[in-house]
Amino acid sequence: MIETIKNAWKIPDLRRKLLFVVFALVIFRFGYAIYVPYVDTKALADVFKQYSDTLLGYFNTLSGGGFSQASIFALSVYPYINSSIIMQLLQVAIPALERMVKDGGEEGRKKLASITRYVTIALSLLMGWTYYIMLRTSGVLTRTDLWSAIVIILTFTAGSSFIMWLGEQINSKGVGNGISLILFASIVSRGPSAVMSIINGLKSGSMNVISVIVILVVAVAMIAFIVFITNAERRIPIQYAKRMVGRKMYGGQSTHLPMKVNMSGVMPVIFASSIVTFPGTIIQFLNPEEGSFWSNFGKAFSQGSLAYIIVYALLIVGFAYFYATIQFNPIEVSNNLKRNGGFIPGFRPGKPTTDFIAKVLGKITLMGALFLGIVAILPLIMSNIKGLGGLAIGGTSVLILVGVALETVKQVEAQMLMRHYKGFLE
Repeated sequence: MIETIKNAWKIPDLRRKLLFVVFALVIFRFGYAIYVPYVDTKALADVFKQYSDTLLGYFNTLSGGGFSQASIFALSVYPYINSSIIMQLLQVAIPALERMVKDGGEEGRKKLASITRYVTIALSLLMGWTYYIMLRTSGVLTRTDLWSAIVIILTFTAGSSFIMWLGEQINSKGVGNGISLILFASIVSRGPSAVMSIINGLKSGSMNVISVIVILVVAVAMIAFIVFITNAERRIPIQYAKRMVGRKMYGGQSTHLPMKVNMSGVMPVIFASSIVTFPGTIIQFLNPEEGSFWSNFGKAFSQGSLAYIIVYALLIVGFAYFYATIQFNPIEVSNNLKRNGGFIPGFRPGKPTTDFIAKVLGKITLMGALFLGIVAILPLIMSNIKGLGGLAIGGTSVLILVGVALETVKQVEAQMLMRHYKGFLE
């Protein structure tokens, strides 16, 4: 990867794009040093220590710590990601929207992008209002009048909208997916604090050298495992029938249909994490009495408990199948093959081909779901080991980091190939 970036740097056009990405990410990180008015940030940081194992703590980790500081970019990329997911689901539920995207071409995609922007702003207002209610309930606001509420909510919304715009600028003028790179930068920014916590743990004696070595070994092994599974795919052989067009013979070549093992990406883990930590967040807000039913329920489903891990794993598997079904339609693939004169050797076009593709999809989705489950649950198991609590590598974060890095390198290599710089890739 480093060699690819070095070679891309030698190309003036790619160098300008890479510099633009770096400049955009620097601007993004500067925004985290600007706080919204009327908020006591020190008191807010103390409050968030109580929510480290809840949904709010999970959001704070992926937002680079901006959630616990009430920065103008506190909402980060979540409104845009949620908006994109909602639009994907609506394409399945609303046939007219699906036709607009498939049959509308470039114009249809522009309309979908415009709708996604409006939904993002609406979600930003909703999330900003919810965040304001939490700040007011926690008692960290210096003013609680109507004007302060309007300023805080609109500031959060404007920050989220600016991040969305910045991501689109990276898409058009830089290299890679803008929103993914912004999320990548948010997670990486938490690295220095994680290193400092390890150093402080060694100094205080709460950790020893062996536990640090174990963390590093598991982190390296996890990254290698993620890279292997991310690049793994099942290739179904495809044969195209020969046909005469005038005096020329077309078709007859053999190719394959690639089906990625981890087709759903990191989305099942994000969905499952949001749902499984939601009850604990609500119970934390209610602050039930010690020994009551809700207090015991919250402890039973606390992060790292057996019930939490089991429910988390089941949700990941369920969402993996759900998202793979949305991303890959065996009937549509079978119809496209039949329309273009292609077939899978040993299977007739039509329903037999659809059934075979669906069967293969079910098998590789199970393998992908198990992979996601292992990566997500391993840090929770490590957190229960003495000396490793709270310092385990976040599976979701590592998945995002590795996935974004691999995808960005592929796009850089594609840009280099377009410019016929084949020697750099040999």
